[in-house]
Amino acid sequence: MAREELETVVFQSITLNGILDQVLMLWNLIKVPLVVPFLRLMLNICLVMSVMLFVERVYMAIVKLFIKLLRRKPEKIYKWEAMKDDIELGSSVYPMVLVQIPMYNEKEVYQLSIGAACALCWPSDRIIIQVLDDSTDAGVHFCSLIFKNTKQDMVEIECMKWANKGVNIKYEIRDNRNGYKAGALKQGLKHSYVSQCDFVVIFDADFQPEPDFLTRTIPFFIHNPEIGLVQARWKFANADECLMTRMQEMSLNYHFIVEQEVGSQTYAFFGFNGTAGVWRISALNEAGGWKDRTTVEDMDLAVRATLKGWKFVFVEDIQVKSELPSTFKAFRYQQHRWSCGPANLFKKMAVEIATNKKVTLWKKLYVLYSFFFVRKVVAHIVTFALYCIVLPLTCLVPEVEVPNWAVIYIPCTITILNAVGTPRSLHLVIFWVVFENVMSMHRTKATIIGLLEIGRVNEWVVTEKLGDAFKTKASSSVPLLSKAPVKKSSSRIWGRVNGLELILGMFLLYCGGYDYYFGKNYYFVYLFLQCITFFIVGFGYVGTFIPN
Repeated sequence: MAREELETVVFQSITLNGILDQVLMLWNLIKVPLVVPFLRLMLNICLVMSVMLFVERVYMAIVKLFIKLLRRKPEKIYKWEAMKDDIELGSSVYPMVLVQIPMYNEKEVYQLSIGAACALCWPSDRIIIQVLDDSTDAGVHFCSLIFKNTKQDMVEIECMKWANKGVNIKYEIRDNRNGYKAGALKQGLKHSYVSQCDFVVIFDADFQPEPDFLTRTIPFFIHNPEIGLVQARWKFANADECLMTRMQEMSLNYHFIVEQEVGSQTYAFFGFNGTAGVWRISALNEAGGWKDRTTVEDMDLAVRATLKGWKFVFVEDIQVKSELPSTFKAFRYQQHRWSCGPANLFKKMAVEIATNKKVTLWKKLYVLYSFFFVRKVVAHIVTFALYCIVLPLTCLVPEVEVPNWAVIYIPCTITILNAVGTPRSLHLVIFWVVFENVMSMHRTKATIIGLLEIGRVNEWVVTEKLGDAFKTKASSSVPLLSKAPVKKSSSRIWGRVNGLELILGMFLLYCGGYDYYFGKNYYFVYLFLQCITFFIVGFGYVGTFIPN
């Protein structure tokens, strides 16, 4: 019996070796005529995109440097004078302002945003607070357990509380969620009382403006009739919650202090961030109002408004507190929407932008090439394709060599330019790089979906906010390398697993191991670090984990 088992094992070993020999023979046959040319073509495409991204980042860095050196503030570029009370005219010298707060099942943060909006310094008879509540989930909440209230009931009670204090606040609901946020904002502007308003301010449910927000933004409109939008910068109340929120802070700080600032100062154009901004209602209406054809209704409106000749102003010194998504699931959904939407909008509006007659050729080139193509398409694709696919494959195909400037000088320069926006996190730059590479996989997938208009192109998932309720769950949270709860069911474990990240991690591990034994470029140092990051994210040990 033992002899028969031994013979079986030997036979299986010989068969397996034969299969491996055949696979190796097939690989050698197709490697030179097919694999090498294809990989070299992919590498050349990635190199071209890398140079495009590099030039774009260096250009913005130079412009930002001149802005700093010349101390170009929006208040100096445009006429700005603080609004003063008039004894004869009274509060009528202040324009009528509408503040819209769209929300959907925001039980953790609705009180904060409504309270902050109601505390804005502006004459009470010249401001209307409009809460647009699309909530549908009764959920489980302390208040609902006692008073049997749904989330809509709780929001309405909060509005009534402020109304009893003399605040002109309106609570509006719909019987559907058509158009999601864009639909809610569009419906909100149809109410009769909005006709008396000159400007509309938008705050998402987790945003808490300072009381002087209106007194610092509205004067730009009063003295500059060509301005259609004033955008404030976001600041993050929970940036230190975990390592993932620190990474987000680094990326978003660069977006605001460089991308938005440069666009504002050079072409008076940038993408509206959807919140913490003020629109001139006449500009919004002239642009065609809110449209729900993509998941970036804010960017859609901004592009259409700029094509009508309106100018935008970004004010870095005005900062509005908000909350970063701290669970990986929420962050991943947000990044899908932020990557898929712009790519889809680019496809829908490219011809309209190119044939527009109201803006200059240079501004059209800036919007098409710099704003859309390089930042919203190339940046995502080249990050994933070059550093997670092509570069690892060159370890298996040594006939294809990657130049040093593409793997050292360009990525290092881009990384440094991104990191200087958040000096306190410079020591985390390596973590930021490898985490951004992981997220580039999801962004690339979303970008392709947006360009091809397939699958989840119009998927809208509201970003989950934890608000103050998180403080009661802090013992259950986990930073990047986290300590899991003691009792874990199998369903909870599998619920945290991300399959694509694990597959990419295995691929990078194999390529890194091959390079370690047979390579000569030391790519394995990067590949091992990157594969570890893919595994960490793949097993769900990233961000904050809130157990059921």
